Amino acid sequence: MSPTILYIIGAYVLLAGIIYFVQDRFIFKPEKLKQDFKYKYDVPFTELFFDVEQGVRINGLHFTVKKPLGLILYFHGNSRSIKGWAKYAKDFWRYNYDVVLVDYRGFGKSTGKRSEHDMLKDMQFVYDTLAVQYTEHHIIVYGRSLGSGFAAKLASDNKPRYLILDAPYYNFTKVIERFLPILPIRFLLRYQLRTDKWIRHVNCHTYIIHGTRDFLIPISNSEKLQALNPKKITLIRINGGGHNNLPSYNEYHNIIRDILQY
Repeated sequence: MSPTILYIIGAYVLLAGIIYFVQDRFIFKPEKLKQDFKYKYDVPFTELFFDVEQGVRINGLHFTVKKPLGLILYFHGNSRSIKGWAKYAKDFWRYNYDVVLVDYRGFGKSTGKRSEHDMLKDMQFVYDTLAVQYTEHHIIVYGRSLGSGFAAKLASDNKPRYLILDAPYYNFTKVIERFLPILPIRFLLRYQLRTDKWIRHVNCHTYIIHGTRDFLIPISNSEKLQALNPKKITLIRINGGGHNNLPSYNEYHNIIRDILQY
């Protein structure tokens, strides 16, 4: 075997090893906050802490209204922290719903080492805690982008009123393969987040909202998700919408209003 081929093979193996060991840095883009950071908003809210286990504390924000119709449990995307994502709470409490947003391990004030198994366990702990205060029939689970996987898993294991997915992916592995097509991603990726698998077991109605010009996670992902159970999954297309700008469309807010008031 020629030295050139050996060099290419060595470089390929090295690249695969790097991707395997540092993939967290590619997948997650957290904003970390000091534990004494003070949240400030001009509407009523409470800071929450979910002590999942020793050394693992999940931080959340609970926006409240008088006589709420229910609760929106919001799972955000792969970047920032709830400090910034909290601005979207108004899209729900304006229709008389309480809203809870939580940060994943390593985001904001949340602590703990990340793994898919443990992060899913954290979100179930959060759900179980909130279900003591709100009956499941009044809980709506909302997943945005990366958060769609966590939302779909929760909805498959529990009985919320609705599941709402905002720009979801069909299969997380295939999303990553688009950006690294030369590597055996299915064998390297430690996070599978199988929305396509979990959504098959969701018994409540699912609403999917997706922009037609989303180039990061194309709308074909949502079309394939809907095809898995078209009677229980409603796909709503935002014409011209991208991956990060759906709330800038009036149509998006009309959709949320209609779902919440149904």
